[in-house]
Amino acid sequence: MSTFIIEGGHTLSGSITPQGAKNEALQILSAVLLTDKAVRISNIPEILDVKNLIGLLEEMGVAVTRHEKGEYTFQAANINGDYVGSPEFVKKCASLRGSVMISGPLLARFGETWFPKPGGDKIGRRRVDTHIEGFVNLGASYEYDHSVRAYHLTAPKGLRGAYMLLDEASVTGTANIVMAASLADGDTTIYNAACEPYVQQLCRLLNAMGANIEGIGSNLLTVHGVRKLHGANHRILPDMIEVGSFIGMAAITQSSLTIKDVSYENLGIIPEAFKRIGVKLEQKGDDIFVPAQESYEIESFIDGSIMTIADAPWPGLTPDLLSVLLVVATQCKGSVLIHQKMFESRLFFTDKLIDMGAQIILCDPHRAVVIGHDHKFQLRANRMTSPDIRAGIAMVLAAMSAKGTSQIDNIEQIDRGYEDIDGRLRALGAVITRK
Repeated sequence: MSTFIIEGGHTLSGSITPQGAKNEALQILSAVLLTDKAVRISNIPEILDVKNLIGLLEEMGVAVTRHEKGEYTFQAANINGDYVGSPEFVKKCASLRGSVMISGPLLARFGETWFPKPGGDKIGRRRVDTHIEGFVNLGASYEYDHSVRAYHLTAPKGLRGAYMLLDEASVTGTANIVMAASLADGDTTIYNAACEPYVQQLCRLLNAMGANIEGIGSNLLTVHGVRKLHGANHRILPDMIEVGSFIGMAAITQSSLTIKDVSYENLGIIPEAFKRIGVKLEQKGDDIFVPAQESYEIESFIDGSIMTIADAPWPGLTPDLLSVLLVVATQCKGSVLIHQKMFESRLFFTDKLIDMGAQIILCDPHRAVVIGHDHKFQLRANRMTSPDIRAGIAMVLAAMSAKGTSQIDNIEQIDRGYEDIDGRLRALGAVITRK
């Protein structure tokens, strides 16, 4: 188990460029399984989750060529059917959250797949109903195999288009269903579809591969099934979660920082969420400049009531940034209610922040009230363990703001989502080492 040692109290300066989007990459990499032709992808973040999925693709028989850092070609012309049907494959998939999205392409192309219960973050129960019900709507059958803890899905006569109303706007569920429907016989209508930029990017790639998808960017997608897809080129968007994390780092360390090439039009409400807790931002072309501020004052609602920041399906605020916003709020002026609706365990890391001197009332697994210190009281250094990617980076922010030297264990969780984060932060002036 690796560890970060972070000396707090140092300001940052300079500029930083976000990596390619992790959540988009996992979808795009899964889509290469839909064709036997070459698919070239650039701006791939070389982080642990993505490397693991690329390794899994290679074991499945996908030919992988690395041209340069972040740019690869994938060709799934010779999939190893014996391995894809083996308990070893199912076990490996279960340990990687992103692997759930390979089931749609495999089911559509080969008429059979395994869908294990997902692994990844320890942030609460993750439902798979949307995925399974979507495949069933497309004509698949399934059985649950207790010996491997996975669903065995089959469609020996192929998939057929259907109308479906999703019970939740699941990003991974929408991605899986869209990929499966792209090779189905007939038209598929998906209502209450997720419409995040990364789902839009997936649909654009599929269309470039020969699919016929309408309604991109809305919650009503129509997929006209085609018989075969071909190769294409695709570039992954910047990671909006990294952009938000760097805004938070600048604010909590009272630093001036430029975040470059952010694809501002795809950030949605993220800049506004930081403005609500008093963080000033300036858009400069496709860059964001965060000026140093002595104080960050949390806004109130128009009627004077306490500000509430909550996650919601796109174009609402992504839940992946609530941990960062919560930590930044500990040093703002005023109070805010953080409402994490989607996962029941993501706020439990606040216990460590309370130990550091933060004034936080954890109301229940979903809600926390933060009373800001207005930088008049510095957090104390602490030893922490990262439970998941997003809480892990929030702990890094807290440690950078704290007085003294903090230790964060289990940083492999952070490495799953942030590439060379310690090296990139040292280039900005942070004092952080890896052991």
